Amino acid sequence: MGSPDLSKLSIDRTAARAPRARRRLWPWVGGLALLVAAAVLGFSGGLSGPVTVQTAAVTTAYPSQAVTALNATGYVVAQRKAAVASKATGRLEWLGVMEGSRVKTHEVIARLESRDVAAAREQAAANVAVAEANLEQAQAELRDAERNLARWRELWHNKLISELELDTAVARADKARAAVRSSEAAIAVARANLKAAEVSFDQTLIRAPFDGVVLTKNANVGDNITPFSSAVDTRGAVVTIADMATLEVEADVAESSLGRITVGQPCEIQLDAIPDTRFAGVVNRIVPTIDRAKATVMVKIGFTDRDTRVLPDMSAKVAFLEREVGPADRKPVTAVPRQAVVERNSAQVVFVLKDGRAMRTTVETGRTLGDLVEVSGVPIGEKVVLTPLDRLTDGTRIKVNQK
Repeated sequence: MGSPDLSKLSIDRTAARAPRARRRLWPWVGGLALLVAAAVLGFSGGLSGPVTVQTAAVTTAYPSQAVTALNATGYVVAQRKAAVASKATGRLEWLGVMEGSRVKTHEVIARLESRDVAAAREQAAANVAVAEANLEQAQAELRDAERNLARWRELWHNKLISELELDTAVARADKARAAVRSSEAAIAVARANLKAAEVSFDQTLIRAPFDGVVLTKNANVGDNITPFSSAVDTRGAVVTIADMATLEVEADVAESSLGRITVGQPCEIQLDAIPDTRFAGVVNRIVPTIDRAKATVMVKIGFTDRDTRVLPDMSAKVAFLEREVGPADRKPVTAVPRQAVVERNSAQVVFVLKDGRAMRTTVETGRTLGDLVEVSGVPIGEKVVLTPLDRLTDGTRIKVNQK
């Protein structure tokens, strides 16, 4: 036997090396494909991602804002106001009003105890009656004396009595005339005393000095009322009333702006308590005194139209107008910032924020009111995009910039 051929037992590595090389390329090809896909997805995601925008609310504005020359703040005050008291001193027996009560001029609103002054008044009235009775008696005596004097003179002319007896009759008549004059004077004194007693009695009745409304009640039944009093447990004023027909707004205006205000200038008044209403007003007076501490001057603005809702001490904002505006211009209109309105396809539109997307809404624009523009077609309170970009279309996803 010959020796075996070992060369046939060698391994052919050439055939096995080629497939292994091909297997090493697949991971690289797969990774490259993933990178390309990620890049594509990242690029497309950047195009379809939310657009960052700033928004503003659809609000209300007043057309008068376009003609406002100056703004100021102040308070409503009553130019005619009184702390009602009595000149008499006594205990408050009756009080017929409370806060908010409307009173008329000379109406009795309270009463002090008055039994003593009532008795003095009755005594004075009796004295008048006595004086009048004395006058009647004196007048009767005068008539009798004058008749006797006439008879005595006739007798004297006939030489039937002496001159002494005639002089006695004349003296009696003169005395009767003096008694009449004295009685008349006594009546005048008695009537003056009665009037004084009536005044004292009337002072126990506290009356309203003018038509107005009771603002505060400062005393209660049973309190001691003493005018100009600072004593303990006493009251001076019973109530405080104000004439609502004299309500004005007192506003402080910087002295540097005084030249922009004139008496008779139209104004618009807004009260914090009634924010939805603008009241027409006019400059009544400019107080000719400068407040050194604040460098302001007080301006008093009257209400053109009265409103029962306006009360003293309400906070007020006053707009001094360049010209008078009509009632229609004092009504609110819907407005948006001017930069929120853009033109698309020959139409005025705004982009309203709804569910994170910009929804294009066609609007009709009106007057320009400062930084705002009057619009119709969008409800108040909606959010609109400020300065919409050209790439912003209907339905674009947006992200609101919170800065």
